[in-house]
Amino acid sequence: MDRRSFLKTSALGAAAVGATALAAPAIAQGRQEWKMVTTWPKNFPGLGTGAQRCADRITKMTDGRITVKLYGAGELVPAFESFDAVSNGTAEMYHGVDYYWQGKHPAFNFFATVPMGLTAPEQNAWLMFGGGQQLWDELSAGFGVKPFPCGNTGVQMGGWFREPIESLEDLKGLKMRMPGLGGEALRKLGVNVIALPGGEIFAALQSGAIDATEWVGPWNDLAFGFYRIAKNYYYPGFHEPGPTLSAGVNLDKYNALSETDKAIVENACIAENGAMYAEFVAKNGQALTTLVNQHGVTLRKFPDEVFQGFADASEEVVAEAAKHDDLAKRTYESFMKARKEYAAWTDISIQGYANERSRTLKLGE
Repeated sequence: MDRRSFLKTSALGAAAVGATALAAPAIAQGRQEWKMVTTWPKNFPGLGTGAQRCADRITKMTDGRITVKLYGAGELVPAFESFDAVSNGTAEMYHGVDYYWQGKHPAFNFFATVPMGLTAPEQNAWLMFGGGQQLWDELSAGFGVKPFPCGNTGVQMGGWFREPIESLEDLKGLKMRMPGLGGEALRKLGVNVIALPGGEIFAALQSGAIDATEWVGPWNDLAFGFYRIAKNYYYPGFHEPGPTLSAGVNLDKYNALSETDKAIVENACIAENGAMYAEFVAKNGQALTTLVNQHGVTLRKFPDEVFQGFADASEEVVAEAAKHDDLAKRTYESFMKARKEYAAWTDISIQGYANERSRTLKLGE
């Protein structure tokens, strides 16, 4: 090789080495570790494990460009401070349920669930095709958060009570754990409502700090062991007919992502939204059988008088939430329009079929 060829080859090799040296730090700098804080105990069935699945999906789908590390309630911040942690940049993501933030703005309730509101399929329909997501984006942006639906438990149970509830009078003076506007409705009926994160409920029920509680449904309630203290298990829950769990991302962090990574985060959350709902449907029936047959739980339906009281109080508190400001009013109007339209179809499709299936095949016997 002559001197000129050698110099040319060396220059090319040096350029390649230089490019490699520059590229490695650039790639490393492009990798991020996000903290996801949750309102649930870590690895708690359904809620905690669903949050973990979402975190793992983002990590895998970005090939590690965004590695999401999950922190259970209290590990990094207290459960009810998860939203603030993401809003102020302490964490990049939260997984929770947005009615916990009703003190910041009452419209957050609608993007989780409101009493006598939408079922899980109806809630998804409103968020995805009824204008709900756009209203949610507008509300959350004011706090520096980009929200996504990221789970649903389906219609919840009415709760655990030490003593039977036979009339509205039995509710007066009762100390009960219930969040959101469902709790506000109970206050109208004379209940002393106490807000507690999931991890604190059992101890409060055990100590007598509360007389009754709702949580989710048979699968989660069995795991928390409420049957050891209260044996009266009521249905249906008026307060959470289709609660959407949410993943909120710090808005600045989200806006800084590439369009590809934005789509990955969105679709990882949407995937968990469906997966969690399916898991609760799959697990609740078996858990209910265990509670009744193995743990002596008495399954009770709320008397018509009591449920009517729930419904009347619920309509009042939901309407009151709309008076907060223009955004609350627009959210309320959009939500109630969706409820009216979707209910007409739900009544003759899902509910109509389910009623006839149980009647003709006697599945409830």
